[in-house]
Amino acid sequence: MSRHSFNGQQHTWRLKSTSARERALQYQPGQKIHGFTVKEVVAVPDLFLTAVKLTHDKTGAQYLHAARDDSNNLFSVQFRTTPMDSTGVPHILEHTVLCGSEKYPCRDPFFKMLNRSLSTFMNAFTASDYTMYPFSTQNGKDFQNLLSVYLDAVFFPCLREQDFWQEGWRLENEDPTDNNSPLMFKGVVFNEMKGAFSDNERLYAQHLQNKLYPDHTYSVVSGGEPLAIPDLTWEQLKQFHATHYHPSNARFFTYGDLPLEPHLKQIQEEALSKFDCIDPKTEVPSQPRWTSPKEDHVTCSPDPLAPDPNKQNTVCVSYLLGDITDAFEGLTLSLLSSLMISGPNSPFYKSLIEPKLGTDFSSVVGYDGSTKEASFSIGLQGVDEEDIERVKQIISQTIDKIIENGFEERRIEALIHKLEIQIKHQTTNFGLSLASYIASSWNHDGDPVELLQISDSVAKFRQALKENPGFLQEKVRQYFKENTHRLTLSMSPEESYLEKQAKAEEEKLQKKIEVLSDSDRKQIYEKGLELLAAQSQTQDVSCLPALKVCDIEPTIPITPVQISTAGGVPVQYCEQPTNGLVYFRALCNLNTLPEDLKVFVPLFCSVITKMGCGALDYRQQAQQMELRTGGMSVSTQVITDCNELDTYEQGILLSSSCLERNLPHMFQLWSDIFNSPHFDDEERLRVLVMQSAQELANSIAYSGHLYAMTRAGRHLTPAGDLQETFGGMEQVTFMKRTAAMADLSQIIRTLPRLKIHLFNPNNMRCAINSTPEKVSDAAAHLEGFIKDVAKNRKERKPVRPNIIEKPINPLDDNGPRRKLISEPTFHPCPMKTFFQMPFPVNFVSESIRAVPFSHKDYASLCILARMMTAKFLHGEIREKGGAYGGGAKIGGGLFTFYSYRDPNTVQTLSAFGNGIEWAKSGKFTQQDIDEAKLSVFSAVDSPVAPADKGMGQFLSGVTDEMKQSHRQRLFAVDHKNLVDVAERYLSAGQKTCGVAILGPENDVIKKDPSWIIK
Repeated sequence: MSRHSFNGQQHTWRLKSTSARERALQYQPGQKIHGFTVKEVVAVPDLFLTAVKLTHDKTGAQYLHAARDDSNNLFSVQFRTTPMDSTGVPHILEHTVLCGSEKYPCRDPFFKMLNRSLSTFMNAFTASDYTMYPFSTQNGKDFQNLLSVYLDAVFFPCLREQDFWQEGWRLENEDPTDNNSPLMFKGVVFNEMKGAFSDNERLYAQHLQNKLYPDHTYSVVSGGEPLAIPDLTWEQLKQFHATHYHPSNARFFTYGDLPLEPHLKQIQEEALSKFDCIDPKTEVPSQPRWTSPKEDHVTCSPDPLAPDPNKQNTVCVSYLLGDITDAFEGLTLSLLSSLMISGPNSPFYKSLIEPKLGTDFSSVVGYDGSTKEASFSIGLQGVDEEDIERVKQIISQTIDKIIENGFEERRIEALIHKLEIQIKHQTTNFGLSLASYIASSWNHDGDPVELLQISDSVAKFRQALKENPGFLQEKVRQYFKENTHRLTLSMSPEESYLEKQAKAEEEKLQKKIEVLSDSDRKQIYEKGLELLAAQSQTQDVSCLPALKVCDIEPTIPITPVQISTAGGVPVQYCEQPTNGLVYFRALCNLNTLPEDLKVFVPLFCSVITKMGCGALDYRQQAQQMELRTGGMSVSTQVITDCNELDTYEQGILLSSSCLERNLPHMFQLWSDIFNSPHFDDEERLRVLVMQSAQELANSIAYSGHLYAMTRAGRHLTPAGDLQETFGGMEQVTFMKRTAAMADLSQIIRTLPRLKIHLFNPNNMRCAINSTPEKVSDAAAHLEGFIKDVAKNRKERKPVRPNIIEKPINPLDDNGPRRKLISEPTFHPCPMKTFFQMPFPVNFVSESIRAVPFSHKDYASLCILARMMTAKFLHGEIREKGGAYGGGAKIGGGLFTFYSYRDPNTVQTLSAFGNGIEWAKSGKFTQQDIDEAKLSVFSAVDSPVAPADKGMGQFLSGVTDEMKQSHRQRLFAVDHKNLVDVAERYLSAGQKTCGVAILGPENDVIKKDPSWIIK
């Protein structure tokens, strides 16, 4: 988490007699409330909040409340967890405390609460030195319910041995019902970490931290090293809880518009009053400094999707910096880091990326303030072995150059402007961003209030530069040039890496098995059966608090939008409290683009704003964007129609935002991109192509389920095929081929052909979100932009014959229209595809053709997907199967099953099938249905930021009226509907379903001729 990535937000228009911020200002330092003493009360006008800092009298627990007029209230408690081995004890404990507690003894209250609440967020994180438990909700009653469950979980968990086996690790028969089947390691965290360590970027980051801080807690893997996890005992787990999960080692944070006092009262009564003060002794000492730099080397598995198979080395230099509790030094170093590495104007981009010595910066790059003492890393991935020495030389030469030349003033201005926009831009999960932002520094007794006072630090930063123009160069000399605590770490692929890992796991397993007596084996088999029985047992969840369906708002608030035209182009205006920012979007359809050019569209989108335009080269363009906008981007869009399954809209979406004063500059940049984009710089294009190919290759290890889901749906709807082309494995392999081309001139000739079809005002519609005062101003500038780009207008024939037009505003048939593609003769075809990948775990998906959003059965399928996930698939795929996650969802007209980091393949596919049988059998209760409804509504009603209001209507034509009728259908879903849709769509649809798996070599699938192996 970088030091300043968070966003401001004032959510609501409703005028309160007094705001939460004002009420909180009435607290006085020294005041005693429910066992706490107020320490300080500070207004933070930039973030529209009041901070109240308290300490618990009896235990010394620390508390921070951020009062703000935001109805999305958040609670978080964090403990400083400093393990001294790599058994993953804090991570396994984080999983296990959520498996039942004194007051809520049922198994897994955490997952059960997902369906009994309207939470907007519920999770838990293990960092390298703290564990955090946050939730957020817009409902006051829900807040109390969740607070009660969270407090009981962390302070009074059951920590049953069975939960430790399920979540951590266990020895068990491969088939738990057959005591002759071989013994193996199982467990949720065990498999999760095997998956995490198959991601080379994650692996590298882990090694780098362990080796830069070799003397204390940062030298171990807090999440658990797969081969060390089986050394952890249940006793050690309970001991770690007793010493670390104590109020004296805790920091509480609450945020939002709910009053503070009820929170304090509940926390005091339900938890803190039952503890005394202890000295937890969890402080992290400073890392002793090296007197000379160190070098080290590690290996990883080769990546079959690497843009160039011969260039798969990573090399990086990491520097140990100062203590993160110094807020001003932290901000200075994070700003300095951005100046050194961000964007094409930065010195390291020029010296490392542009010579094309590698594909991109190393996976760890820049300032990292997540450890007690911060670090800064700089290096490259995708490097040829013989260039490693050169990369090291360039790094030290670049540092010398920075010390000599400093930074241009305009770049510093652009950076501070970026900070201003980040503070003004409002997100819906601001409370969570704040909690994460202050977590690390507060964890080491830094002052969280000081961190929130960003403007003070920025003013101090400006002042320091004014007084001493060489201020930043001196920091570079101090922290980089003269710093002997630096590590150069290289990583290279090793052909036998996965084999060695598997062999080491096998040896570990044999060591455990060798010492087992017959009675031990018998006991393992019996415990396995006991666990299976417990997992299969229906739970009594009556002890858990729950909201009821009648607690859900029956209607949604209407978001008014105005639809008009500017220069003949349809525009939607939406007035919102955007805090002085203007948001612009434009959708351009691809209907006239020749089919053979479609695979190039994602590449076009990623380079079009980065190659230069008009009189600006790409460096000047990047600088203008940073100085004048909150970013400008272009992305692909495939939008399935909400009424017809075989109708869709295809396009690209332009998005940008700016402060109101910069409107003319933002539109001028778009005009130049439309009228005279630069495509001819082959060197620049190669840099962008390599980065993009590397990013895609890296994304598979943690988004494998999304690639599997996209491929599974490929042949089921016309839109599915295009989604695979734009964002599936097809795009990954296309970009790999492109990056491998010795000559990019063909691409350079292709990009202008795309531009002619994509940037045509005849095929465009726009949207503006701004404050009411600025709408007419924004409209005038938009009008100017449309005039400027008018010469790109051309009537071109669509490529596909069946174009249907729909009114943009469904209530106005005579108004502007959008053009969709219809394929009435489309035939879905079943297909099973297996992608062999260098991972030790699988991503499995199966997709079935269902119905579009406005169909009367869509609501029933939504509830069914949620209910099946919670009541059946979670138990089969995660609890019994040991995958990190799995479930079902509906969208784009398809009902899709998936699993994530899954040790199984065929077994998971039968779990999907059994899920359908379970739904058809109707073996679920009204309570199950109501819980699924709560869960679906918490997603439907999750808060929408002012920037995004009205976007559903703009992109998909889904109006508030349509949402309201979908809402009524959701409320009305009953038992009969669910059995009926399971029968009619899922059972019948299995004949034409699509299946896709990404995973390691698989003999069963290889022998089955019905699979296509990639």
